[in-house]
Amino acid sequence: MSATESTDAGPKSGRLRRGEEFEAEIETLAYGGRGIARRDGYVVFVSGALPGDKVRARVSKSKKGYAEAGTIEILEPSPQRLEETDIHQGEACPGAPWQALAYDRQLEFKEEQVGDSLSRIGHLDDFELDPIIPASEQWRYRNKVEYSFGEQDGEVVLGFHPRGRWDQILDIDDCRLSSEATNRARNEVLEWARREGISAYDPHDHRGVLRNLVVREGRRTGQVQTRLVTSVANFPKPPVDLHTVIDGPSGNTSGPTGVLGEEVLRERIFDLNIQLSHDSFFQTNTEMAEKLYGVATVYAGLTGSEKLFDLYCGVGTIGLSMAGQAGKVWGLEIVADAIENARRNAIANNIGNAEFVTANARTGLRPLIERAGKPDVITIDPPRAGLSAKIVRRVLEAEAKRIVYISCNPTTLAPNAAQLVEAGYRLVRVRPVDMFPQTPHIEVVAQFDRV
Repeated sequence: MSATESTDAGPKSGRLRRGEEFEAEIETLAYGGRGIARRDGYVVFVSGALPGDKVRARVSKSKKGYAEAGTIEILEPSPQRLEETDIHQGEACPGAPWQALAYDRQLEFKEEQVGDSLSRIGHLDDFELDPIIPASEQWRYRNKVEYSFGEQDGEVVLGFHPRGRWDQILDIDDCRLSSEATNRARNEVLEWARREGISAYDPHDHRGVLRNLVVREGRRTGQVQTRLVTSVANFPKPPVDLHTVIDGPSGNTSGPTGVLGEEVLRERIFDLNIQLSHDSFFQTNTEMAEKLYGVATVYAGLTGSEKLFDLYCGVGTIGLSMAGQAGKVWGLEIVADAIENARRNAIANNIGNAEFVTANARTGLRPLIERAGKPDVITIDPPRAGLSAKIVRRVLEAEAKRIVYISCNPTTLAPNAAQLVEAGYRLVRVRPVDMFPQTPHIEVVAQFDRV
């Protein structure tokens, strides 16, 4: 059975019930990182387990064709299982669920799952699957980390939620996914909070002050930017750059933000100097973002005269990195602050053939075509959910000769790819890029040519 094969095949004799415990050996990995076990043909997706592990697990969801379960105990670890090294309070870092899996095996599973998703979900087989690009660094690669505040034994702690337990916090000293500079910034804010006696926010009774700390790092500039997220309260000035206030029980980190230090984060990618506002999207691995966009540039195949539409352009990094090889670049993005960043970045890098427009891809593409004419090439870097059917139709109306699709989820790339192929495009080639070692997450670049 392949790593992402459909399991919706009707009732099985070995069906397990919700709450039932069982023992099984893990055969392979499904997309998303869960282990696959079988009981008399009945498939169970088991979180917290790796291929070759013999585990005891408890069923959390039971369906006709499959069940979902969580590992209670590893009875016999896989001979290939490595010792976990990123541990917080006795638990493996929730941000590194694959750390016990050898890195070459991580790459094998990711590459297999990209091809399998396109084949099984998109029913596409006639394309070239280029080899996955390994990460430059297997640890300490994240340029953004979001911590949560909590309390343990009456003391404020700052760390991560254990997997599946949003009412608890694992206090940390050093997370190996982030840099030493990021960890120092986290420790400084925690020491301040303890010294000042400021309470952590309790999501159950909605009392307390401290909610989150977001730390971003300019990997090429050395700048570290901190943003504290709190409830409405009076307290001494915190040692951070930005302060976001949340009024109410919201669990996110977006809200009115005041500036106490550095307002923008400065980064460098390729030969571009980039500025980022705190709410603008930027790839979490700077070094691998460069390789990801490098693949997109190769796939775009620009010769110097083409009109390029960059959809979901963010702060403009993809379009600006290709501007020197294009005739004209048009970026489209719904976040106004990101568009403002993109315009400033174009000016700062003396790029005069790029323009950026604040608009939704669904409603903004037609007006952009009316203004700029139809594009030769479109680059698309959508959210994890992929493109809606309406946005796909708008893209098809543009009649670009080539589409370069950057995806962080091959299971949503696959149906979009099938829609494009059905409408007259050919999926030429696909390349996975490992942006997130020690995790099951995959980035993919796909090239479509109009037939």
